[in-house]
Amino acid sequence: MAEAYIVDALRTPTGKRKGSLAHMHGADLGAHVLKTLVARNAVPAEAYDDVIFGCLDAIGPLAGNIARSSWLAAGLPLHVPGVTIDRQCGSSQQAVHFAAQAVMSGTQDVVVAGGVQTMTQIPIGSAMIAAKPLGFADPFSGSKGWVERFGDEPVSQFHGAQMMAKKWEISREDMERFALESHRRARQAQKEGRFDRELVETAGLKMDETVRDTSLEQMATLEPLAPGGTITAAVSSQTGDGASAMLIVSEKALKQYGLTPRARIHHMSVYSDDPIMMLSAPIPATRVAMKKAGMSLDDIDLVEINEAFAPVPLSWLKETGYPHAKTNVNGGAIALSHPLGATGVKLMTTLLHELERSNGRYGLQTMCEGGGVANVTIIERL
Repeated sequence: MAEAYIVDALRTPTGKRKGSLAHMHGADLGAHVLKTLVARNAVPAEAYDDVIFGCLDAIGPLAGNIARSSWLAAGLPLHVPGVTIDRQCGSSQQAVHFAAQAVMSGTQDVVVAGGVQTMTQIPIGSAMIAAKPLGFADPFSGSKGWVERFGDEPVSQFHGAQMMAKKWEISREDMERFALESHRRARQAQKEGRFDRELVETAGLKMDETVRDTSLEQMATLEPLAPGGTITAAVSSQTGDGASAMLIVSEKALKQYGLTPRARIHHMSVYSDDPIMMLSAPIPATRVAMKKAGMSLDDIDLVEINEAFAPVPLSWLKETGYPHAKTNVNGGAIALSHPLGATGVKLMTTLLHELERSNGRYGLQTMCEGGGVANVTIIERL
């Protein structure tokens, strides 16, 4: 089978809620990474086959196919198409899968995978309630089949995170210690310049502005998100604004444009679990991916698992036995934010650069996603 190669990967710094990127239109934020990607690679802009972007809550400035709008806002050729996809939090990781599949099938040679999210302007869940004026309270309760199968239990990531904490017996203290370590690792990574090569200065912002100086004592003062619960803002991913982009090409394109591949896509899969617990699918998805790839986690040098909530990576670590020391080594979304549609390629960009920095070979990425879904991607550094 033909191979799909990663030639370049970059991201904006993540702006905190109401922070440095809060007033950027989504198309301009997406345009910034696209324009930079095209400018610093030898592929002529007119030779790009497609732009695949992840984006959630695609209303207002994010509506109307933000992938296409971003490409056009960047001043790039009119004939290059774009498509926006929504696999919830894994949207841009799925964009990588679709881009790689297009290249591996031989139907395309040069594809951008990425994503964009402006969560300050369009808060999380906006699309879920956008149709209230039309008589739809949410996407689920009006479905006879859904209610017959799942009843009226809340379809909420916060509810799912609390269910996970209970099932895997993860205490509030466990989660807060994990969150504190995420911030510590992120601060250390910033101090050592580990993110410098992957970041593109955006609107004057040079570094992620979400990393906090906090303490277990400060975390202990926060009220739970639900009465009697243990999930607090401290152990949850942060709202953020950002964009990311990755250039994926065929062997033909490598030769035609004299490109140097940095990694190859070694494995791609997607798997699902309980949509009410919602966030647990990375566990079975990883098992399935290992079997399909003919690998074990001993073969994996680094893992990125999105820190949507602390119970997600903590339960995954418990179930897999993989070392925390090789997981989210530069911190995760608790410290570095989770700009939804951009996060998949954001994480893969960090994974690629860290494999290069540490001289690792294989990196695995997985994310929990709405609907109880999880993508798994394994990349091999070249």
